[in-house]
Amino acid sequence: MNDIFPKRGDHDPANLDLKDFDRYERAHIPPGPPPKQDPRERVLNFNEVFLGYDEEQAIVEAARCIHCPSPEPCILGCPLHNDIPTALLLIEQRRFSEAANVFRATSNMPEVCGRICPQEILCEGSCTVAGYDRAVNIGKLEAFCADWQRRNEGFPDYRIAPPSGKRVAIVGSGPAGMSAAEELMRDGHECVVYEEWPKPGGLNVYGIPGFKLYKQIIAEKAAWLERYGVRFVCNTRVGKDIAMQTLLDEYDAVFLGIGAPIGNKARLPGEELKGIYQATEFLVRANLPLEDLPARLRARPEIGKHMAVIGGGDTSMDCVRSSIRLLRQAGMCDAVVTDYYRRTENEMPGRYEERMHAKQEGVQFEFLVAPVAFHGDAEGHVREIEMQRMELGAPDESGRRSPKPVEGSNFCVPADVVVLALGYSPDPELGNSLPDLKKGWKGLFAVETEFTGATNIPGLYAAGDDVRGADLVVTAVAAARHAARAMDGYLRTER
Repeated sequence: MNDIFPKRGDHDPANLDLKDFDRYERAHIPPGPPPKQDPRERVLNFNEVFLGYDEEQAIVEAARCIHCPSPEPCILGCPLHNDIPTALLLIEQRRFSEAANVFRATSNMPEVCGRICPQEILCEGSCTVAGYDRAVNIGKLEAFCADWQRRNEGFPDYRIAPPSGKRVAIVGSGPAGMSAAEELMRDGHECVVYEEWPKPGGLNVYGIPGFKLYKQIIAEKAAWLERYGVRFVCNTRVGKDIAMQTLLDEYDAVFLGIGAPIGNKARLPGEELKGIYQATEFLVRANLPLEDLPARLRARPEIGKHMAVIGGGDTSMDCVRSSIRLLRQAGMCDAVVTDYYRRTENEMPGRYEERMHAKQEGVQFEFLVAPVAFHGDAEGHVREIEMQRMELGAPDESGRRSPKPVEGSNFCVPADVVVLALGYSPDPELGNSLPDLKKGWKGLFAVETEFTGATNIPGLYAAGDDVRGADLVVTAVAAARHAARAMDGYLRTER
């Protein structure tokens, strides 16, 4: 079928024209962080913070890999089980496109995962080099070789299986949906992707700011899939603009990759005041060209002298960093952006790298506080947040110490704009349109296993955040690949 991508082991290190470093020499190569924009410059734009390795920098960083005896811990630490050592060996040899194809053999989105994945707890967190130095910068090397290939050669050409005569509807064009479309297209099935936003990409376009992910990557990926016959139907919400049952009737199989797109509410007095935003609305209006948004969102979000973000994950960092850029671009150099979090920094679930960047850009942090009410002015606009001090108690089910209110500790802080970044939940609308569809915790789609993605309705599959809850791009890609394999088997046996 698709035989342009190497299988693991195709590149035996013994057959590579590799300078004979031993592990001792490799272990003494100093780490080389990739260059990035100066904080004073980057707060004035929404361009990617990391500028990426050049070829020589990438070669040196790849040479830091000591090529552990099998099984390599970095492979085991990656949810996609990318063959990282082989890819790094190829980078050392300036075989950048081949290195990219090693990643593409197991990942549909190396350009994205290399930028967005929390590598410090996945592949890099498992890197042996991290035991005595900074881990090999696997993520940035993955992005480097995938970018190099795309810029110099374009996405690789596929050898596609003969047409199967089967049609598949894919709901959602985020990481799971786009990955499933690519896999099923390769298998010879006709794929139509339904997306409620105006452009393909889902989370990758409408949830992740440009300073973390260059949006043109996703546009090029979508255009490349269209070359192979994948069709995107945008501005179409399944369950509203087209019935879910219609897809089940008209297609041979359906894949659900809608993610967990509904922002959690604070459920506090005053939450309905003007100037209080859910994170997704704030981010899309702050980061994207207005013409790429639905008509109801075609205006920049409000900004003010005191901007507050509530939450402690990566989404909250996206919001504070977007806020600081909006303010600085507007010349409001004295305005303040503050992130409020109910635990300490040690318990924050987001990436350290994101918090570090936020601090460099001038964001302030207030820990061990939680909102109890929002207060507004006579026009119904938020003006302050009533806060309560917190203290940490025993660990909860996540292993983090639970915050407990400190009695009599309430105080108020000024807030002209508030963004709620309190996590995400599944969208119940689509699931409720199919009464027979089994659901799990909080309305997530129940599947047989994540290795099949099969729901209780024949021909209906799901994977990603709509099954797991809000999680990572890489886990959504991995689950979608498994589901696509199961769907291919179903389509070839279904009559």
